[in-house]
Formats: sequence, structure tokens, C-alpha cells
Amino acid sequence: MSEKNKKIEITGIGEEMSSEKPAIGEQEIAAAAAILEKYKAAKANLDRRITENEKWYRLRHWECMRDRKDEIEPVSAWLFNCIMSKHADCMDNMPSANVLPREENDRDEAKMLGSIIPVILDQNDFEGVYSGVMTRKLRGGTGVYGVFWDPSKQNGLGDIAICDVDVLNLYWEPGVTDIQRSKNLFHVELIDNAELVSTYPQLTGRLGESFGVTSYLYDESIDTSDKTAVVDWYYKKKVGGRTVLHFCKFCNGKVLYATENDTEAATDADGVVIRPSLSETGLYAHGRYPFVFDPLFPVEGMPTGFGYIDVGRDSQQYIDRGNQAIMKNLLASARPRYFIRSDGSVKEEEYADFKNDFIHVDGNLGQDSISPVSRYSLDPVYVTVLRDRIDELKETTGNRDITTGGTVTGVTAASAIAAMQEAGNKLTRDLNKASYRAFRSVVLMMIELIRQFYDMPRRFRIIGDGGYEYITYRNVRIKPSAGSSAAGYAVSGETPLFDVEITAQKQSPYSKMSQNELALSLYKAGMFAPQAADQAAACLDMMDFDGKQFVLDRILDNGGMYKQMLRMQQALLDLSEIIDRDHGTSFAEEIAAQVTGTPYTGAPVKTAAVKKSGDIRLTGGVKQEPKRVKKARENALKGSEPR
Repeated sequence: MSEKNKKIEITGIGEEMSSEKPAIGEQEIAAAAAILEKYKAAKANLDRRITENEKWYRLRHWECMRDRKDEIEPVSAWLFNCIMSKHADCMDNMPSANVLPREENDRDEAKMLGSIIPVILDQNDFEGVYSGVMTRKLRGGTGVYGVFWDPSKQNGLGDIAICDVDVLNLYWEPGVTDIQRSKNLFHVELIDNAELVSTYPQLTGRLGESFGVTSYLYDESIDTSDKTAVVDWYYKKKVGGRTVLHFCKFCNGKVLYATENDTEAATDADGVVIRPSLSETGLYAHGRYPFVFDPLFPVEGMPTGFGYIDVGRDSQQYIDRGNQAIMKNLLASARPRYFIRSDGSVKEEEYADFKNDFIHVDGNLGQDSISPVSRYSLDPVYVTVLRDRIDELKETTGNRDITTGGTVTGVTAASAIAAMQEAGNKLTRDLNKASYRAFRSVVLMMIELIRQFYDMPRRFRIIGDGGYEYITYRNVRIKPSAGSSAAGYAVSGETPLFDVEITAQKQSPYSKMSQNELALSLYKAGMFAPQAADQAAACLDMMDFDGKQFVLDRILDNGGMYKQMLRMQQALLDLSEIIDRDHGTSFAEEIAAQVTGTPYTGAPVKTAAVKKSGDIRLTGGVKQEPKRVKKARENALKGSEPR
């Protein structure tokens, strides 16, 4: 077999490539590894700060504070309580996505996407992912989402995977604020050697860590000697005016997979090309790195930020050092100590043992041979300074007593406490808004992955108006339309675009209670009365609360139905009067009684009828309209008039 026609199969990937020099080879991997080392050196300070913050979070900060080993090292959890309080606020207001179309023709697709995206998030246990991202964000300053396409999901059909990514494993170009502007992005992870060899047999004999990954201080001993660093290398290229995202996985200088080396197009059973080769399209059609950074307090020149531990660690340090000094004074004052003359007559061992009822003395009793050491009383000002430090930590982190359910002197009314809590939560609201912006980017990436990969029908169980509904969805209607040519120039097809509106799920009991109280207040004010729909709509236009549009739509619908009912009553009264006039009945009064709510007790109208030419006509003159009928007619006309 000639060298030109020889094929090489990458085990574990299932791709076959020509033996011609690939686009990504050992030389390119060596250059990428050099860039990775450069990025790692630039990120050393951030890694060190994050690992130290982890110690503070786990209340092991004396390892960062001590100059020498001291037997008294009190630990208070004021800073930890701040982080957990902020985390609880984040979990009480988890984000929810509403997909909005940009064109009228895409309304059905937007509604469908808005229904299946929550299902995909639930399948990825997004609540746990969100909790992990928020925890890393609060203590380290940055949370990172990973939004990938996992071909192994759904029994090989593939689906979206969303995970919490540790920022210690990511490396980017120094000096960029937006991670998407970095020329390269690396994700490094230690993987077990046995797993690597079973997936990539070509790595046999070439395993070893080779790259020092920064890790946290664990309580248990973790042996990484049987693990090897595997690098996921993401990089972008400009092709024909568009950005193409490429991907390469390598380990110890060996290429495991590269999109630029994947030159074979995907075909169906009939040999029709359904997807061009990844060397042309790249990994993802959206052309963005599959990572979303969510910094807490942003820093210039970096995509990361700093967290509450960085803000409050100084105050927490002085609180614990103050507690240390107070505890030393407490122990020194609580334990009696004595001066003993070296030539004294009292036996020290017996005197120090409080179990002894008798103490032997040589010679005279010698009261002057032992004298107690005077105790030092701590000045109250030091306790005041310590309390001021605690208050300072609460103020600087926005974790005041009122935000955690406490109260202040003189405030006892529930409405006043609720108002103070709402005003004190402005820092938390700002934190949640930043998290919502990151979540919006996650949802937009999900839509793009659905657009690219949902070629096969997929079934979902969604919550409909009357309970659960089972739907089938594929990406046919959101794929870009075929391009055309005009005046000799290629024109790309149109792509349905969507906007994402993020709202809070409002899971906290207080939020649910406030929503219920608002609904009861609107009901007591008569806002849901159908005859007052126009006035209620005008009032709601000046209000602002979650779910306002739903309430407004329901009120307007009820008002429209009420007006339609009044028009039908008017028509029914007209018809009944015609029947009464021709046949001598009293249907009009009966219907009027039902409209006005007054029971009808009258007897049918007795009239003499004369048959002439096959018709029935009334005698005795023209029958007058009853007052009850007239009143019902006026009410119907008045209610149906536009305001």
C-alpha cells in the first residue's frame, strides 16, 4: 500500500484521515503548549488568590494568618454567614427564560423553544449547576458555565450539556476583559490514566501529568500520580468574513482529536451530504467559546472578578485576632496562678492538685511563701472595638441584620420590616441582575446548539394550559434558509432570530406571600369585576409587578366576554319582545327578571286573538313595554357602550 493512500484511524474518535500532513500536528501542539504555559504564568496570582479564598470559605484561614503556631486560634463565621446569605438569596431568585421572536412568523417557534428550554435545563440538573456557579462566584469572584454538545447523550442521539466549570482549569489570553476576544482558550483537566488508555490506545507509554494544574487544599490525601493532564484547546479563525471556532484535544504532545483534521463530511444513507466537514464549519456554528463567565465584582483587564471574601477578609482577620486576644485574657484570668518562693515550705505538687484535702508543709506554715498573681481585667473598650469590626463586616458586605430576618430597635410593624428588607436587598438584586445577564448568554447558546444539532425529532413533556403535554420538536423551522445570488454576488439566507427575557422564578416564601397579598388586594379593590375592566386596565397600566401582563390580559378577556354577554342579552330581549307582541306571551319580562336579578312572579298576558288569513294578531291596542324590560334594556346598552 502506498504511503499516500494509507489511512490512520484515531481510536476513540472514529475519524479516519489521510496520512498527508494534518493541519494540526505535533509542531502545532508544541506551539499551543508554549502559549498555555505563558497563559498559566500570567494567571498565577489569580490562582493563588482563589485557593486562599477557598481556605477562608472553609474556615481554615488561620493557615493564611498565622506567623507561628498558637494554641488559641478562634474561628468566627461572620464572613461565611455573609456568603451563605447571599447564596440563599440567589437560590430564592433563580432565573427563568422567556423566548421572544423578532418577527411575527417566528412566534410559534419562540413559544416552542420557551417550552423545551426549561426541560433541557431540568435534564441537566440546572439548579445544582446554578448553585455551584453562584458558590464559586461569591467566594472566588467568578462563576463559569460550560455549554457543550454531548454526542453521548440520549443513547447516542446527542444533547446539550450544561455544567459548572472551575476557573482554575481555564487559561486565556492576558489583558482581555471579554473571554470571547481571547485568541486561544484552554481547559486543562486531570484524567485517570486507565480511562485514557482505554479511549486512546495511542497514548500507551506516553502518560504523565506534564502540566501542573492548580488545585485546592483538600482534607483528604489525593494521589494524582495515576492521572494525566488533558488539554482542550479552543481557538478562532477568520474564514470568508466569519469567525470559525476550532477545537483540539491533546495530551503530552499527542493529538487526540482536532476539528481542522476532520475533513470528512457527514452523509445520510443515500450519500447526500447533511453536514460539511468540521474543518470548514468548525466545532460550533455560533463561533463562540462554549464558556460563559459570571464575575461578581469585575476587574479591568480580566474576564474574572473578586468576591465577598476579598472584600471582607481583612475585617474577618481582625475579628478573629481580637477574639484570640480576648480568649487569651479570659483563660489567663479564669485560671488562678501563684508566686512561690524557691525556699518555701509548701509542697507545690500537693498545692496544685485540687483533689488533695490535705497539703503538707515543712516547718512553719509560711503564708508568705505563696502569693496569688493579680488578675488583669480587660477594658470594655476592646470589646466595643471588636463589635465595631463585626458591624463593619456586615456593612461592607451588605449583610446587615435586617436583610437576614433580624430587626432594629423601635421597628415592630411587619410592613416596615418588609420595607427595610426590600431596601437592604439592593446589593443582592444587583448581584442577581448580573447573574441573569450570564444566564441569558447561556440560553442564547442553547438556542444556537438546538439550531445546529436538533436535526432528528425529539420528544418533550412540557407543562401546558391543562396539564402535561407531549410534543415532538426538530430544528427545521429555525435553520438558516438557503442562500441565493443577486447581481453575481452570493446572498446568505435568513436566519430566525430570538430575544431572551430573563425573569426571577420567585421561589422564596416571602415572595410567594407578597404575590398572594397583591392578588387579594386587587380582588378586594374590585379589579377583577368584569364590568370594571376598563377602569382596572387603566389602573394596572400605572402599576409595576411581576406577572402584570398576565393579570391585565385576563381582566381584558373577562371584560370583553362581559360586553359580549350584554350584547347577546340585548338581542335576546329584542327577539322576546317580538314574540310577546305576536303571540301574547311574557318572555321579555322573564328574561328581564333574570338580567336584573329580580324574580318574575307575574302571570302571562291574556289577550284575545283573532285568526285572520292564517296570522295571529293582538287585540286591544299596542302592548306597552314593561318597566323591568326597559330597565334591562338600558343596562345592556349602557354596559356595551365603549368608554
